[in-house]
Amino acid sequence: MASHGARGRSGGRPTLEEVAARAGVGRGTVSRVINGSPRVSDATRAAVEAAVAELGYVPNTAARALAANRTDAIALVVPEPETRFFAEPYFSDMLKGVGSELSDTEMQLLLIFAGSDRERQRLAQYLAAHRVDGVLLVSVHADDPLPDLLSQLEIPAVISGPRSAAESLASVDSDNYGGARSAVEHLLARGRHRIAHITGRLDVYGAQRRVDGYREALRDAGHEPDEGLIEAGDFTEEGGRRAMAELLRRRPDVDAVFAASDVTAAGAGQVLREAGRRIPDDVALVGYDDSAIARHMEPPLTSVRQPIEEMGRAMIDLLLAEIADRRPAVSRGLDRHQVVLATELVERRSS
Repeated sequence: MASHGARGRSGGRPTLEEVAARAGVGRGTVSRVINGSPRVSDATRAAVEAAVAELGYVPNTAARALAANRTDAIALVVPEPETRFFAEPYFSDMLKGVGSELSDTEMQLLLIFAGSDRERQRLAQYLAAHRVDGVLLVSVHADDPLPDLLSQLEIPAVISGPRSAAESLASVDSDNYGGARSAVEHLLARGRHRIAHITGRLDVYGAQRRVDGYREALRDAGHEPDEGLIEAGDFTEEGGRRAMAELLRRRPDVDAVFAASDVTAAGAGQVLREAGRRIPDDVALVGYDDSAIARHMEPPLTSVRQPIEEMGRAMIDLLLAEIADRRPAVSRGLDRHQVVLATELVERRSS
């Protein structure tokens, strides 16, 4: 008996109609099986799947997406300069988590930078044309107009960390408050009393929560926070250098530093060494992220681990659920999903 292989009766690619004929069902039934509809009996599903396998039928995903008004594409939007994206492990770890979760789907991932006004305008036009099914926003600042634009366009979206406690979009974040508390409590337990904090960008809600955790940990231990020991940073290495130099000028008696990121801690550590301060003998140092930078510093850096890859996977899970519903939950009047993942202090020789 001749095998049909991967060709239909016409000698070309097998068609949906040929699968239906082979399975003895209608074209609509085949379509429901291929699209995963539960409204098909097990026996019918088995017959269709057998026909698909025998004929070598490959679904036309482009046609399916067009019929469903879908693009089968997701945009990962980073409202930061490209230089920061490639310099900081946070972004590569997030991308790794997103990519791994998407690998078993038919979705394509687009990486879009929107760090300048011109890039934002171009992105707004792109999104208004509904060329993607959903958007992941990473590193969102309080005054960023992109989340509101996505809500107006009714494009499903998930952000990596809320803009405020009243966030309207779905978000995934780590426990910034609890992570900061654990860092300060660790330093207090090591006998440090003049603990400085180099913040992240304070227009980022996560950075604000780390400051809150820092202050509350000190208060709970009976130490009123000294505002002279708090210096603004921006999550960058150069920001860490500038902030540490200012702290040493203003409070040369500092005996510990909690930095809002490992990259910032690396910059602070450089300035401490240049000033002749030994880590941890003279000044203990703690970072945040538990990135590869923490493990490769000398001495290795104590750091608050946030599960960045897991955050990326959780963002995709939320976004795919919204896309399956076809409308962002904010337009359906539903409670938003605000996922907060636990952090963990990883102790090393820097503290």
